[in-house]
Amino acid sequence: MTEHFVAPPLWEWYIVWYFFLGGLAGGAYLIGTLLRLVGDPRDEGVARLAFLVAFPAMVICPLLLTLDLGRPSRFWHMLIDSRTGVPNFKYWSPMSLGAWALLFFGLFATLSFIEVVFKEGYARNAPARGIASLMSGGFGRLLMIVGAVLGLFIAGYTGVLISVSNQPVWSDTWTLGGLFLASGLSVAAATLVILARGRSDTASTEGKLSRADAFFILLELILLVAFFVTLGALASRLLAPRWLVLWALVAIGTIIPLAMTRMRSGRRGAPVLAGLLVLIGGLALRIVVIFGAQM
Repeated sequence: MTEHFVAPPLWEWYIVWYFFLGGLAGGAYLIGTLLRLVGDPRDEGVARLAFLVAFPAMVICPLLLTLDLGRPSRFWHMLIDSRTGVPNFKYWSPMSLGAWALLFFGLFATLSFIEVVFKEGYARNAPARGIASLMSGGFGRLLMIVGAVLGLFIAGYTGVLISVSNQPVWSDTWTLGGLFLASGLSVAAATLVILARGRSDTASTEGKLSRADAFFILLELILLVAFFVTLGALASRLLAPRWLVLWALVAIGTIIPLAMTRMRSGRRGAPVLAGLLVLIGGLALRIVVIFGAQM
């Protein structure tokens, strides 16, 4: 068991939502890229929807981080050394890696968002046309792949970030990076299932999203079991009575949607209901892991 010598970071709701939306943004961009590159033409509608979702979720993340600093005006110090004016990149620091990854992921998410906005007919100016042309070629596909890798990193790095802290529970398990990644992918797929119900060009992709979500949920459940096994006696801190309602929401947001997989295509409201349960469970997971370890 790890020895602990530091006080809890006292992270609050800004960080909870940052972890949740970061997983959603990274997961959505990855799914959109996969649908566009290895899917068929009928998947283009959901691919565009995924890029539309990734952008606003990504934009909110640095705002939440900035507010959590307490002194928002100092956020730029994470990227630029205030003494020398040169980029402040520390490869050995998970916080620095995360800040720079979020910055570059934001660039790719913005490019894909502008491309979709142009193709959907909401922007017809010259810059948008140029970006759409860039993203439609071979170089654009390469940019999407790089963006998807960064999105994968963003979705999972939050779990790694708290794992390398010296905080009890967080630093006593190796599973948090994979757990947050699987949960982020599941939340992203569920969000796309919900939003796709209102579009006529996404019906053929709904089954793929539901199957992908089921796979992500199954992976999340396996990692949840590993999470508690690796914690051993420390797991009791997260199983205190005050957290049982949240764990019940996590269970409802994983087990029930997984059980509903077979009925989603047969019942009109089943995919939306399952998706909403996944979102609730994904948020509850982050609440209990972040707050439970600090009390």
